Amino acid sequence: MTEQPKFQRRKRRVAEDAVAQTQRATTATPDQTIADLEALIAEKEALLQRKAELEAERMRQAAREAKRARAAKAAEEQAHQARLAREAELEARQRARKAEEDAQRKRDEDAHAEQAKRAQSVKPKAPLVLARAPDPKPQSAAVFDPEASWKSIDRFPLDAQRLAERNVITALRTDPSHTRFDILRTRMLQALSENGWTRVAITSPTKDCGKTFTAANLAISLSRQENCRTVLLDLDMRSPSLHKVFGVSDTGSIGDMLRGDIAPDAHLQGFAPNSIAAGSHVAIGFNGIVEPYAAELLQDPSTQAVFDEIETQFQPNVMLFDLPPALLNDDVIAMRPHIDALLIVAAGGLTKANDIKETERRIGENIPLLGVVLNKSEHIEAGDYSY
Repeated sequence: MTEQPKFQRRKRRVAEDAVAQTQRATTATPDQTIADLEALIAEKEALLQRKAELEAERMRQAAREAKRARAAKAAEEQAHQARLAREAELEARQRARKAEEDAQRKRDEDAHAEQAKRAQSVKPKAPLVLARAPDPKPQSAAVFDPEASWKSIDRFPLDAQRLAERNVITALRTDPSHTRFDILRTRMLQALSENGWTRVAITSPTKDCGKTFTAANLAISLSRQENCRTVLLDLDMRSPSLHKVFGVSDTGSIGDMLRGDIAPDAHLQGFAPNSIAAGSHVAIGFNGIVEPYAAELLQDPSTQAVFDEIETQFQPNVMLFDLPPALLNDDVIAMRPHIDALLIVAAGGLTKANDIKETERRIGENIPLLGVVLNKSEHIEAGDYSY
């Protein structure tokens, strides 16, 4: 028998399978047919149910995404409104200050005009006969010169090597990062000048962020700014450390100065002539005595009187307050009436965003935030000191 080709054998098997299937279909009972139909219907219903479940899951996912989008948009709008409110408040304060200055200038002009008018209207009715020689004209009151106060304060030597060991990088200027403090200094001075501010508080959310390090470097940098008079006070009275940075042992008690027991010019100290070109118009109020009731002292009227006396006597362009960490006690809250602006120091890898937000909340919206200084960061860019 001759062997058939493969395609003929395949064709024959297909024909046989078709015949067998036809025979099974003709021999199937009605009950079996109904069962097959019910199975098909159940399978179809299962597919439809699965499709409905997938559609419901898709709609729930879409609803969740829409909810997240609405929440993000609401948060962004809230932040935008907060920024607008702060800008409006600053603008209102500037307008009020300008209006007060204009009103004062108008009152002075009116007073001068009225005085000149009265002088012109007074005329002698008869020749004036003097019975004796006129008394010499009294000398005009001497004009107050703040330079006398700056020259009267004690001076302490600057040890450049010690400052470098204490990370005061603006002293020797060998570390390229010292330029960051020069940028911070210039931007801060511009902000203060534009808004008529003087008093700047330096704080951090928690300990070991580098606020005293920032204050010391800023003081050295500001001393090199021509015609800039700077006063730096160590008001971290629970844990004073500024004197350790500068290597000063004869510190006295800043608490005694705030109580009025010591005059500011007797307590403040300045830089002696030095080799690092640090200027003579920096006065630092060191502290070597721990004050257990620091917040109560800062809220005492005598503290405000001392701050006003320093401004009158030394006429500083900048007053820096080295404050304790804001989230550890209420000292920073007690200082709110005494400051114009705030500078927050954050530590890279240590300070959390929520800590900074809580610090701003405790200070209050009425105190403008000059910026956040990022410290202890291995990759610091020029924008890290921002305003």
